[in-house]
Amino acid sequence: MKGYVHVYTGNGKGKTTAAFGLAMRAAGSGKKVFIGQFVKGKPYSENLAISNCLKNITVKQYGLDCFIINDPTQEDAKAAEKGLEEIKKIVQKGQHTLVVLDEMNIALYYKLIQTDDVVELIKNKPDHVELVITGRYAPAEIIEMADLVTEMKEIKHYYQQGIEARKGIEY
Repeated sequence: MKGYVHVYTGNGKGKTTAAFGLAMRAAGSGKKVFIGQFVKGKPYSENLAISNCLKNITVKQYGLDCFIINDPTQEDAKAAEKGLEEIKKIVQKGQHTLVVLDEMNIALYYKLIQTDDVVELIKNKPDHVELVITGRYAPAEIIEMADLVTEMKEIKHYYQQGIEARKGIEY
C-alpha cells in the first residue's frame, strides 16, 4: 500500500485531533504508528488516552513545555532538532505505517527546524510510510509536496469570549 503525505493546517481547531483520529484508525487496523509532538512538552489528554488504550501507537514529545506564549529559546530549537533527527531514523526504518509530526508547522514557523530538512524527509520516506504534518502556518513547500491538504478554518471560537483551554477538550 502506498503511503501519502497529509497536511492539516489553518487557524481552526482540530488539526491534532484529526491526526490522532487517523492514528487510532490505523492502530485499530493493526498498523504501527509513531507520533512525534513538536513544541509540546507537557501532558496532554490525548497522550494519556493513547498510552492507556492503544499499544500500537507510540507518542514522544520533542518540546520542553509550551513556548507559544513566550519567544522560543535555543533549548526549544535543540529539542526540536533532536526530535527531527529521531523521526528521520524512525521513518527510514519503515517499521511504522503512519508517522505523525504534530505541530511540525509551528516548529518551522518559529524556525526551530529548517523547512528544507522536512522537505528532505518527505522526499526520502519509504513508499509505504504515511506522513501527517500538523500545525498552523504550513509552508508553501510542504503544501506543494503533500498529497492531501486540509485547512481548518476558524469561523467562531469561544476563546474570543475569554474561555480558557479546558482539560479533555483543548488539551
